[in-house]
Amino acid sequence: MVGARITVNGKEAPISPAAPHTTTLDFLRERGLTGTKEGCAEGECGACSVLVARPGVNKPTDWVAVNACLVPAAALDGQEIITSEGLATAGDPGTPPALHPVQEEMAVRGGSQCGYCTPGFVCSMAAEYYRPDRCAHADSADSADSADTTDAEHGPNGFDLHALSGNLCRCTGYRPIRDAAFAVGTPADEDPLAQRREQSPPAPVATEYTQDDSVFLRKGTLAETLQLLRERPDVVVVAGSTDWGVEVNIRSRRADCVVAIDRLAELRELRVESDYIEIGAALTLTEIERRLDGDVPLLAELFPQFASRLIRNGATLGGNLGTGSPIGDSPPVLLALEASVVLADADGERVVPLAEYFTGYRQSVRRPGELIRAVRIPLPLSPVVAFHKIAKRRFDDISSVAVAFALDIEDGIVRKARIGLGGVAATPIRSLATEAALEGKPWSAETVEAAARVLRGEGTPMSDHRASSLYRSAMLGQSLLKLYAQTTEAVSS
Repeated sequence: MVGARITVNGKEAPISPAAPHTTTLDFLRERGLTGTKEGCAEGECGACSVLVARPGVNKPTDWVAVNACLVPAAALDGQEIITSEGLATAGDPGTPPALHPVQEEMAVRGGSQCGYCTPGFVCSMAAEYYRPDRCAHADSADSADSADTTDAEHGPNGFDLHALSGNLCRCTGYRPIRDAAFAVGTPADEDPLAQRREQSPPAPVATEYTQDDSVFLRKGTLAETLQLLRERPDVVVVAGSTDWGVEVNIRSRRADCVVAIDRLAELRELRVESDYIEIGAALTLTEIERRLDGDVPLLAELFPQFASRLIRNGATLGGNLGTGSPIGDSPPVLLALEASVVLADADGERVVPLAEYFTGYRQSVRRPGELIRAVRIPLPLSPVVAFHKIAKRRFDDISSVAVAFALDIEDGIVRKARIGLGGVAATPIRSLATEAALEGKPWSAETVEAAARVLRGEGTPMSDHRASSLYRSAMLGQSLLKLYAQTTEAVSS
């Protein structure tokens, strides 16, 4: 049997003798690919960014940038990755490789000083460079100097700066990096990585990688995985490893057995039925965002505010709900959408409303041996929605408070109100008292001000290093006032 292997820059590399918990970052650096750097070890700086060939949305394969510091090397068994070193094109013998267009623009526009963060920026930028639906605006040249941009975060070449939201630079400053991003053109027809998009990505492989009495497993089917969980309910289950990877790196957590579910076909479906949308628990947030394409507006508001593109390329709804964190960003939104979770074990499935799922701090009704298979969002959707995330940074930060609204307002009357809250209790919660204060009342300043006073008293907010309890309460009420101002502006315009 062939051992676990990863194709790195076109060449197969055995994962052995790395331990099952070894990150892809350490795996690469031990093989001399030192362009991949460690800056934070928790997925916040992007210095470790690499490209992975994943199933595409608009083409068979997408080049997706991920944090190599979080993903175990064993999780990439059978898969294909490109590092910053692999982007350059080999020249004639004895001559240095030709710079990739992204590398070239970073160099000529002064996008690098110390260079520590540069390889990560280059890989994240390359993922956006190869995004199939990236299109230049009409009558705009491939130039960073063009003023013909739709907004400050999208270039004339269609480059979305959110692709770099997970990359930090401490010495160059971001303007020359932005200039480089807005200057890259379209991949040439002969570009091998552009051509690679037309072929299917590597198929998922069953993995059983054992070293030093610990094992990393990936079963071939959901049924096999559920049977394993019945036999060994103590195993650690991972999808994108955006949470477990931090535990391994920062808290030195280790597990005798880790089971990957990220490539299970049964967890990667997205179905739209007449009365609900079902989203597979192992679809990444980026995949959900691009496949829904705005069809669930409240999720569309969530995605740009959820961590960074690098994290969204690995994070899943199943993982965000599975951790049970009270400050996860997706639970308030899903509570407002009246979502349910589909829980599966070896005996079958059950559907649990998300409002009944959380039972305590990082606790839920999920039993040993159960997995979240999918999330169901009922249809039709409420037309008035908003997601307000209060945090110290605009992007790539943990919420101090998160509030999601979904309202039906007909003839000026609030017919239905659903409000999800995060960061104000031991679990994500529904704001039941505020919902009752709104329903059946006119959508007016008087109603909203009264309901905002109720909302300030919801939950049991505490003081910590992110915010005081008084601030959290104030932000709850302010969020409803903000929603009213936004809807009033929308109606008047």
